[in-house]
Amino acid sequence: MVLEQVMNGIMLGMVYALIAVGYSLVFGILRLLNMAHGSIYAFGAHMALFAVAMNWGLPAAFLFAIITTGILEMLMDTVILAPLRAKNAPNITCLISVIGVSYIIQNMLMIVFDSTKKTFPKLFDFGNVEIFGITLTSAQISMFLIALVFLVILTVIVNYTKVGLAMRASRENPKAANLMGIDVRKIVTFTFFLSGMCAAVAGVLVSGYYQMVYCTMGTEAGLKGFSAAVLGGIGVLYGSVVGGVVVGIAEALAVAFLGGSFRSATAYIVLFLVLLIRPSGLFGKDNVDKV
Repeated sequence: MVLEQVMNGIMLGMVYALIAVGYSLVFGILRLLNMAHGSIYAFGAHMALFAVAMNWGLPAAFLFAIITTGILEMLMDTVILAPLRAKNAPNITCLISVIGVSYIIQNMLMIVFDSTKKTFPKLFDFGNVEIFGITLTSAQISMFLIALVFLVILTVIVNYTKVGLAMRASRENPKAANLMGIDVRKIVTFTFFLSGMCAAVAGVLVSGYYQMVYCTMGTEAGLKGFSAAVLGGIGVLYGSVVGGVVVGIAEALAVAFLGGSFRSATAYIVLFLVLLIRPSGLFGKDNVDKV
């Protein structure tokens, strides 16, 4: 039973890792906590639901959600955060602004899609698979593999491409990066686009897994992703992945041994313990000097 719950936690934890990576990408380059990330996650799920309702098919719905959510994050940076940075506004001002954006997105979703819980189609259904005596559903396996592939793609982009090099240079020293011909503003905007893509992929996968979408779904998911990012060391991509898996396993074990009512509390407990014992996270440093 324990091994089965651990496997379930790993499958779900990969989605939390995607959300956590979205936090880490933005924090790594701007030292800003994007507290609108949870609402953007919900936005991505609703964009996929809209595409499904239009009978575009699930692959097209997935792609539509990724693109529109990425664009939304870019707009948030271009319209709200970039002008604040141009005025050298303190981080607390930017933080308050993104919190405001979070509520705006959430309420707009309620106006357009209403506040009720809506049915979302199952993404994959090719039966169950037994691995080492543990039965896993097709939805779990597909969710794990898609999240893993996307995380690998992000790692390649950040660590092995010119854009990734520009992102790392912009993080280390924006002024020097500008002098070297890097358009830091565009790099920051691209980083927000990647963060939005992470949120969209996670939102669609979770919606397909639970077969449910609702406007406030990002509140709890955002907390779990944030806890995972802090646990791994916010700003450290591989740390976010490890943190997501740990939060997923902890949640699965809590549900198995303590009951479903402890599901939401698990992320709070993990976050509290990390901040108490090691505030910089498992792989982070006090100044969070790497992505």
